[in-house]
Amino acid sequence: MGQPAIIVENLKKSYGSVEAVRGVSFEVAEGEVFALLGPNGAGKTSTVEILEGYRRRDGGRVSVLGMDPERGERALKERLGIVLQECGIEELLTVGEAMQRQAGYYPRPRPVDEVLRIMDLTDKAGARIRTLSGGQRRRLDLALALVGDPDLIFLDEPTTGFDPGARRNAWAIVRSLCDLGKTVLLTTHYMDEAQHLAHRVAVMSGGRIVAEGPPDSLGGRAAGATVIRFRLPAGVAMADLPVPARAADGQAVIETEEPTRALAALTSWAVARSLELPGLTVAARSLEDAYLELVGQDGDAAGPAPAGAE
Repeated sequence: MGQPAIIVENLKKSYGSVEAVRGVSFEVAEGEVFALLGPNGAGKTSTVEILEGYRRRDGGRVSVLGMDPERGERALKERLGIVLQECGIEELLTVGEAMQRQAGYYPRPRPVDEVLRIMDLTDKAGARIRTLSGGQRRRLDLALALVGDPDLIFLDEPTTGFDPGARRNAWAIVRSLCDLGKTVLLTTHYMDEAQHLAHRVAVMSGGRIVAEGPPDSLGGRAAGATVIRFRLPAGVAMADLPVPARAADGQAVIETEEPTRALAALTSWAVARSLELPGLTVAARSLEDAYLELVGQDGDAAGPAPAGAE
């Protein structure tokens, strides 16, 4: 197996007296989607900008495709694709013009027509960028990042503001990047997005990584309790239930490592009393549940950060 696409060892970054990144270490393998999660102020943006070469680190070692991004080497920039949360493109250009210009910056770009086809923008090649919808613009952002045929792509909140259909389409595009052999580092606030796309995730809080691993195992999910939820029937109190439960978001919640036994006891009890259990669901702890336990229920465990220090 080759060298990891990204190696981060004991990375540190401070803004005055504020330590935004406090000894962060992780690796990203070639060809995987790695999601970096965390609340605002956790240190994600500072970490990613250091990897992209936009910020200088205060300590630690960073290797991106075998090079130090702080040196700003052209050989590295030619192998990176970056999709920011908001990308500024001259709106009077056509899609095709913007793509051709971007392709000209790279020594071995992919054919523009091919990239437009991958991003489902072929019929928009002659359209001016100002006429595109929000979803079409985001696909263009991805196309501009891909046309240089990069080995590593940074995606910063790629589906913010998308409706559910557009988000699903964007997910398909990210999966297509993996099919092309690309490595993707993704930042997102959507837990279902990380669950769906990422091979591995790391959660940052307070400038440190507090958990790392496949989404299904994060925070002990693989071995964790099953969660049974339902609304209490009229006239039934929590204390009346045959198994221990707690109230959360207007529902009764049962967490158990013996879901078959607990569910049998609960449903037998309800049937014997001719009761329905409205909204009954049985599921493993979600990635969002694990995430909130790791960073705090308010999702802001790190506290406020100075400008640019997220």
